[in-house]
Amino acid sequence: MKKVFIITGESSGELYGALLARALRSMYRDVRIWGVGGERMASEGVELIAGVTGSFGLTEAVSSMRSLHDTYGKVVGMIKGEKPQVVVLLDFPEFNMRVAGKARALGARVLYYVSPQVWAWRKGRAERIRELADRIAVVLPFEEEIYRRIGADCEFVGHPIMDEIEGRETGRTSVRRSLGMEPEGTVLGLLPGSRPQELKRLVPLFTAVVRRFRERRPELSYILPLAPNLPDYRRWAGAFEELGVRVLKGMATEALAASDLALIASGTSTLQAALIGTPMVVVYKLFPLTYLIARLIVGVRYISLVNLLMEKEVVRELIQGDATAEKVTKELERILGEEGIRREMTESFRAIRSLYEGKGASRRVAEMVGELAGWEG
Repeated sequence: MKKVFIITGESSGELYGALLARALRSMYRDVRIWGVGGERMASEGVELIAGVTGSFGLTEAVSSMRSLHDTYGKVVGMIKGEKPQVVVLLDFPEFNMRVAGKARALGARVLYYVSPQVWAWRKGRAERIRELADRIAVVLPFEEEIYRRIGADCEFVGHPIMDEIEGRETGRTSVRRSLGMEPEGTVLGLLPGSRPQELKRLVPLFTAVVRRFRERRPELSYILPLAPNLPDYRRWAGAFEELGVRVLKGMATEALAASDLALIASGTSTLQAALIGTPMVVVYKLFPLTYLIARLIVGVRYISLVNLLMEKEVVRELIQGDATAEKVTKELERILGEEGIRREMTESFRAIRSLYEGKGASRRVAEMVGELAGWEG
């Protein structure tokens, strides 16, 4: 029997794991897939041995150590007992790099999919990943060269978010109708992140922005896709529903497609918005000590994937002290009021989309799993 084990640590990676599981099951008969993930992976036939654990900042992981230790024990026990031919690791480096060494020692091949951001943090980590992984599948085009320079077997496969977008209707009017929304009117998408620590820092900002707009532009509507695996889901949903925000359980693609513009926490959702073509403002706030450390060690000029890919400021980034309701509202109003800004953004978004169209990331990674395992189909 063909056996695969997929490990992810947060909601975005869990979506990629689900899409990969779907591709594996469509390509290979008699494949059995175990994983660490959530509802979406389970819905694609993955047998979960532990749930998504979340991801934390540099100084915020202490409370999760016991949970991670327990999950690691389950993972190692599963690899020993079931002997999967391939273990697929999605980002989540502090946990997955430890698993990688153990998995290879136990005879499994290791595919690292969605590499940690070695170009921004701890550049020496790329060497370690090269040593631990049999193959590496990256989702940003410039990452391939970084790994190949150090002799890694690495391939740019596109992005699984593009797989999801290409498989869905993203026309604004039709998406709004499918969600039971009025086809006309201006909609602001709100994406404050999927990690509990992100939400603690950013929900007050996002709700303050909504309150300001309700006073100044009462005609606006709001939509927010909330990660379905999020602890205290009802608590976070309620904070926005009190303000008249429409909250969806997941469905980020639909929410962004329905929006005229979006306010987004820095992360994968910025790329998702660009691929859909939704203008945006990017914000982020870190725990103060984490931010201080990050300023010392992060080696990039921008934090959003959109600006990193275009190597210029396409979208405005408001970080830390600049991430205030006043500044965010002003920037969103500027985008709403100036067609030239929106046009310039969407032209850059088209250039980004051209990098990803037709790549079929999930299917290609499933093929790489089969190649590592020596399967014929």
